[in-house]
Order: sequence, then structure tokens, then C-alpha cells
Amino acid sequence: MDPVQDLFTPLTVGSLTVRNRFAMAPMTRAASPDGVPGPDVAAYYARRAAGGTALVITEGVRIPHPAAGWPDRVPNLDGDDVLAGWRAVTDAVHAQGAAIAAQLWHQGAARGVHDGDGPDQVPVSPSGIDLAGSPIGRALSLDELPALAQAYALAAANARAAGFDAVEIHGAHGYLLDQFLWEHTNHRDDGYGGSLDARTRFPAEVVAAVRAAVGPGFPIIYRFSQWKMNRYDAQIVGSGAELEQLLAPLVEAGVDILHPSTRRHYLPGFPDEDPRLSLAGWTKKMTGLPVIAVGTVGLESEFNPGGQGGPIPPSSIDRLVDQFEAGEFDIVAVGRALLADPGWVNRVRDGKLDEFAGFDAATALGRLY
Repeated sequence: MDPVQDLFTPLTVGSLTVRNRFAMAPMTRAASPDGVPGPDVAAYYARRAAGGTALVITEGVRIPHPAAGWPDRVPNLDGDDVLAGWRAVTDAVHAQGAAIAAQLWHQGAARGVHDGDGPDQVPVSPSGIDLAGSPIGRALSLDELPALAQAYALAAANARAAGFDAVEIHGAHGYLLDQFLWEHTNHRDDGYGGSLDARTRFPAEVVAAVRAAVGPGFPIIYRFSQWKMNRYDAQIVGSGAELEQLLAPLVEAGVDILHPSTRRHYLPGFPDEDPRLSLAGWTKKMTGLPVIAVGTVGLESEFNPGGQGGPIPPSSIDRLVDQFEAGEFDIVAVGRALLADPGWVNRVRDGKLDEFAGFDAATALGRLY
């Protein structure tokens, strides 16, 4: 039997069942005027579901907090018009036999300052600094944190009401929850800063609030990363033991699935400890939970900003199968390959990858809507 076919077995986590092990990675589009997803958004996600993707993870969706994100064309998760729009999206994806998760997003300091902002849209973060350490906006006060956690909870409850099958809490890439986790952006001297345990406290409180809002059995995915949007070499933890320390409170608070975001799915998470085991593999080893791997899946070359990337060694699919057979992940998220070809998963299943030339930015742009 072709080992690739092992990736086409179903998986059940709580109330979520996926028909295969392929997910669509969350990718920001800013295509929802005034935060309301329209018919084009439903068609966009339904095309990927029809092409074989088992789990669609939406673009980042702003939680109901005035400073959650920018621009206003990023969708949100509050209001009758918005939820009706999302119901059309979830119905369209379900009609193609796939499941869909809403990614809950607060940009924190990364929101930036923009013309037309109101006084309640000042960027908020753990310490009032951006990823470079420069002052921006203001630090969150202690008495603001419970309400902010409840904003995540409201978004999650609304997502469930709109027909989503799961939620993913965005705690990666230098956005709000990651700003709490990373010592370079969290300089707090109260119970939410300092040690790794303290820096994990607020993200865990968000998870607990979401769990209370959606009830037992409804899957909560948590996405985290070492790298930041402007710091590919950043680390929140430096060892497997520290990774376990970071993730344990999140798991205890109610996370069902972990989504370690990496730029290269095949690179080792901690090469000094294990020259082969990926961050996804480390995550599964340290928690035992289902894990989503991600990073350059389906591409023929690495992308380097400002220059052409080199080839990916060995074949991306072969390495992916090796990792799956080694038990490093349970689901793999695919991004740019699905932009270029919504039917990429079905071509993997049918052994027809050679029929497509690979990712092409111009081609992908025409398929975004």
C-alpha cells in the first residue's frame, strides 16, 4: 500500500471528525468589508473543502474587542450580520464534506496605529511595546484581563452558534497571547510576567474561559510558535523540558489539539537534543495530544523574503509521510499550495502531483476570491 494513503484515514477528537489528515492553514485575507464575511468568503473556503481538504482553519478572526485587529476588512465574530455570514460559510464547507474551525485572533501591539482610529483602538499588549521593543500603545492593566479573556470566550460561543466545528486560539507569531509568552515583549512584574509559568498564565486563562463558553467535547486548538513575524530566530522555549512547562497549563485549561507553527515542517525543534525530531514531534511527545504540523508543505522550494529560496530536501511529501509514520503529527496544515491549487489534497490522494507545476504567486492571486 502507498504510505501516502495513511494520510487519508479519518480522525476524531471530541465532537470533531475529519475525513483525512489535511487541514487548510489559516491565512489572512482582509476580504470581509466591515468584518462581515460574504458569499465570496464561503465560496473561497468551499473550493478547498471540495478539493479534498478535511479541516478548514479560517483566517484570523477578530474577537469582540475594539483594539483586536486591523484593518476593518478582517472578519470578526460578533453581530447578527456577521454570524449570518459565517453560517453561510460553515454550511458551504459542510456541504463539501469538510469540517471548519474559526481562528480567534487579537493582534495586540502588532495592530499598530492607523489614521481614523478611535480612542478605544489604541494597541494593547502585556507591556506596551512592540516586537522590536519600541513603545506603542499601552500595557494592559490587571483589571482588564478577565474581560479580555471573556472576549475570546464570546467569540468562541458565537463560532459554535454559527456552525463551526472547532475554534483555534491564535497564540503565535508575535500577536497578543504570544506577546505574553515571549520574554522580549512581556516585561510585567506582576503575576503575568517574569517566569515562564507566569508568562503562560494569561493564555491559559483565555483557554479556560473558552472552554467554559463552548462546554466539554467541543475541540479547542491552540496555535503557538517560536518565530515571530519579524524574528525568524526567536524562541519562547529552548528545550523539550521548557516546551512541556509551557504547554502543560494550556492542556490543563482545556486545549484538545496543539498547532505548533513552523516555517519548515521538517526541521528539528531542538537540534541539540534531537537532530531530527520536529517541533510538532516534540509537542506530541511532551503532551500526548493530537498535533497539527505546518510549514512549507507542498512547495518545491523554500521562500526567503527578498530572494529566491533553495530546493526542499528531500521531497516534501516523502518527508511528511516519514514524520507521520514516526508519530510526529496527526494532521498537517497546508497553506500556499492550497492557494495555488484548491484541489491539491485530492491530487495527493490520487498520486497526480506531477500534473501541477507548483506554487505560482500570480496564479494563486487569481484564486483568492
